[in-house]
Amino acid sequence: MKQFSITFGNETTFRERLQEIKQQCGSGTSACTVVFRIYSQDMNREHIARVCHILDDTMPEALYFGCTTNANILEGQLTDAEIILLCTVFEYETTKVKLLQYPFLEENCKEDVRDLRQYCNDNPWVNSIEMLATIMDMSMKEFCDEMSKLRSDIQVFGGGAFNPNMDDDTAGVFSKGNGFMEHGIVFLLIGGEDFHAYSTFISGWKPLKRKFRITKADKSILYELDGMPAFNVYHKFLNIKKNNNFFSNTLEFPLFMEHEGIDILRCPLAVNEDDSLVMTSDMEENAIVRLAYGDPETILRSIRQDGQKLADFFPEVIQTFSCAARRAFWGDENISKETVLFENIAPTAGFYTHGEFIRINGDMLNFNVTLVLVAMREGDAGDREKINFYDASMDVLDKIPMIWRFVSFIEASTAELEEMNQKMALSAITDGLTKLYNRTEIERRIRESIASHGNEAENGCISLIMLDIDNFKKVNDTYGHKEGDNVIIVLSDILRKVTLRLPSSSAGRWGGEEFMVLLPESDINTAVKAAEKIRAIFEDTLFEKAGHQTVSIGVTQAKDGESADALCSRVDNALYQAKKTGKNRVVRLDA
Repeated sequence: MKQFSITFGNETTFRERLQEIKQQCGSGTSACTVVFRIYSQDMNREHIARVCHILDDTMPEALYFGCTTNANILEGQLTDAEIILLCTVFEYETTKVKLLQYPFLEENCKEDVRDLRQYCNDNPWVNSIEMLATIMDMSMKEFCDEMSKLRSDIQVFGGGAFNPNMDDDTAGVFSKGNGFMEHGIVFLLIGGEDFHAYSTFISGWKPLKRKFRITKADKSILYELDGMPAFNVYHKFLNIKKNNNFFSNTLEFPLFMEHEGIDILRCPLAVNEDDSLVMTSDMEENAIVRLAYGDPETILRSIRQDGQKLADFFPEVIQTFSCAARRAFWGDENISKETVLFENIAPTAGFYTHGEFIRINGDMLNFNVTLVLVAMREGDAGDREKINFYDASMDVLDKIPMIWRFVSFIEASTAELEEMNQKMALSAITDGLTKLYNRTEIERRIRESIASHGNEAENGCISLIMLDIDNFKKVNDTYGHKEGDNVIIVLSDILRKVTLRLPSSSAGRWGGEEFMVLLPESDINTAVKAAEKIRAIFEDTLFEKAGHQTVSIGVTQAKDGESADALCSRVDNALYQAKKTGKNRVVRLDA
C-alpha cells in the first residue's frame, strides 16, 4: 500500500501531479486499485466538481469519494490547503474495495444500513468500512443501532462532513458516479485476506467531579439535568450566557456521558428559549453526565500510549478524523501536536469533523471532541524494525493557557473538598471508637426499615440483634480503660465480619458496651445463628490483659404493624433475659 498527497490549487499543476502518480502506479493503473479521498474546505461545489472531472479524465479507473470539512490534515499537520487529495494505492491483488453512496436522512437511514449489511453478508471479504456522512441536526441513534448489527468482524470508522464556518450547517459528501449530496452518506468498503486495519480513539478531556443525571432528553435535545433546565448547569457553574458566543464558550467544556462503560463527549450547540440545550448528538435519559475540560497533558499522554500501539501495528497509512472542537480548543498554533508525530510512523492525513464514528466491541458509537485514528496496511507486519513512537519533544507546548492550569487547580481542590465532605458526613453517623454506626444512625435505620417495608422486607422479615459485654465494668476497673476500649474494638470487628455476609445488615454502637444489629432481610432463625456465631467467636478471643470475655445477646423479629419502639423494647427484653439467666448466651423472643 502506498499513499500520495496532492493539494489542489493550480489545475495545470494538479494534472501534472496526477500523471506522475499514474506512472508510479503502473501504466493504465491495471496492476493495482487506486482510491482518492478528497477533503474540501472550499465549499464551492463547482470547484469540487472540477476536481472530480479532472480525476475522471486523467485516471478514469480510479475511485474517489470525499466531503466538505472544517479544515484538513496533511502530513500529520493542519494545512492551509483548501482542497487536499489522498491517493491510496492498494498493491495486493487480493485487496478489494467498493464505494456505496446513499441519501441520508433520519427517515431512510435504516434502509441505507440494511442495504449495506446485505452487501457485506453477500461479500465476506469486507472487513473494514470507512464512512463520511452529513449529520447536521440528525439523531444518530437508529443509525448506530443498525450499524451495530453488522457482522462482528467488520471495523467501522469515519467522520461527519462539516463547514469551515462552525456556525454554518451546510456540508456535503460525494463519490464517483454519485455526485454531491447535502444530505448523504458514503461508505468505502475495504477488505481481503491481505488487508489489515487497526482503529482507536483518543479523548484526553477530563471530567469534573460533580455528577448530573439526565432527567429529560429527546434525541439531541437535552431538557433537564437533575430536574432543572440543562442550561442552568453552564450558567451556574461556568457563567456562560445566552448570546452569540454560547457555542464557542461551551466547546471547551463539553459533557461526559457514561454509555455502557465508555465515556462519550457531547457538545452543546445552542440554547433554546426554554433553557434546553441542542447537543451535537443524542443524549440518553437517566445517563450520568459530568462537565469536562481539555487537559493537554492527559491528551499527550493518551497519544503516547495509543501512538505506540499504532506503531507496533506497522501501518502503511494512517487516517485521522478529528473533531473541529479540538481544533477550537488547541488553537491553530498547537493543534498539530496531536497528530504530527504519527507522520513518523506512516503518511498521516485526514480532516476536522462534525462528529466521529468508530465501532467498539461491536457497538457503533458517535463521538464528539474525539480523535479517531485508523492504521492500515497490506500484508503481514513481518520482521520490520520496531518504531519508537515516543519523543519527549511532544510534551512541550508553545504556550499553555493559564485557564488549563487554573482548571487543574480547581479540580484538585474540588477533589480534596469532596473527600473532606465525605469524611465529615461519615463522621456524623459513625462512632469514633468502633467505626460502626452511632446510636442516632442505627436507630434511624431501624425506623426507616420498619416504615419503608411496612414491617416486611423483601422476604417478609426484619430482625434485630442486641448485645452487651458481660461484666464490662470489671474490665475497666481491673485492666484500665485502654484495655476496655480494646475489648470493644475487637467485638466491633467481629460484628462487621459476621454480619457482612447477611443482606443489607447494619451494625451500630447503642451505648457504652451495648450494640445493635439490624437485619432487614433475615428471619429470626438466621439472626439467631449469626448471634451464636458472634458469641462463640468473642468467647474464644484471648485478650492480652483481660483474658477471655463473654457477651449476652437478645434476638427478635418484627411483626406486622409493629412500631420501631416496640421492636427495640422486645429485643432489649431478650437481652435482659440473657443476662438474668446466666450471661454468655443467646435468648430469642418471638413476636
